[in-house]
Amino acid sequence: MIPGKHTIVVLAIVLALVSFAAGQSRRNAKGDSSTEGTVLSVTAFREDKKTDPIRIENLFLYENGIEQKIKNFVADPAPSKIVILVDNSKTLPTSVEKLKAAVMEFAYEIFDGDQLFVIAYDETAEIIQEWTDDAKKMEASLGTFRKKGNPHLFDAIDVSVKEILLPLMPGTRKTAVIVVADGLDRGSKTPFDKVLAELQTQNVTVYGLQIPDRTGGAYRRDQPKAGAVMNKLAEETGGKVFPFDDAQIAARSICDELRKNRFLLSYQPTNTSTYDAKRLFLVADEGIAIRMKVSQPPNVK
Repeated sequence: MIPGKHTIVVLAIVLALVSFAAGQSRRNAKGDSSTEGTVLSVTAFREDKKTDPIRIENLFLYENGIEQKIKNFVADPAPSKIVILVDNSKTLPTSVEKLKAAVMEFAYEIFDGDQLFVIAYDETAEIIQEWTDDAKKMEASLGTFRKKGNPHLFDAIDVSVKEILLPLMPGTRKTAVIVVADGLDRGSKTPFDKVLAELQTQNVTVYGLQIPDRTGGAYRRDQPKAGAVMNKLAEETGGKVFPFDDAQIAARSICDELRKNRFLLSYQPTNTSTYDAKRLFLVADEGIAIRMKVSQPPNVK
């Protein structure tokens, strides 16, 4: 259980009362559930400035090198559930005030129906703010930020997925974790590979606000360097990393992307074994940019 100002029991009550709105403006939308088979969350948009919709025939999906037949590809304008995970550790090379300001940018940019959940971590992960879309409530709660201890990033991600996001599934497809950190982990019990596999299994997209690496790029035994951690979490789950100093741009880009450029792709895999990892590769016609997770871990635990 995560320690914090409220309990997970209260969280469950809050979640039960949350309803989704409809529309495309900031603060309003409804998703499409007309998918079946294996479903992937895909970020896609046209770079060629054409107005034609992106269709199945524009996309080519491969699983373990074998082309798959895409059954459906539909826009997913549903509201998002976004966990903001903030490094609270003592040696992080930025101030508490800058951390607060960066987190608040997301409260200003979310759309109707989107909700934020803020967790700060050092040796433990602490709930700072439960699900909300209220900027004033967010601002008040961030007063509990402080800097101490060592960063147990992997443990914090593990807790965020299992205790905060997993209870929302399968009803909620569009989930994201925004990591505000330099990517350093010192002391987590959860291995990096296990964290990454769980994110991919649950279709959680990771975005990063990259703070400069306090180790100066030092080699990390048995795990990637701090900067590489941020990049791998994002790239292998279909997300993206932004510089911490560009928090305002990042918040707008991420919130816009989640609401306007997310799609659900479904297909029936040719390899139905649950014992094998599936390497995924999606390509698109020229002029279309796409991102999604790169792997589906085995379903067997």
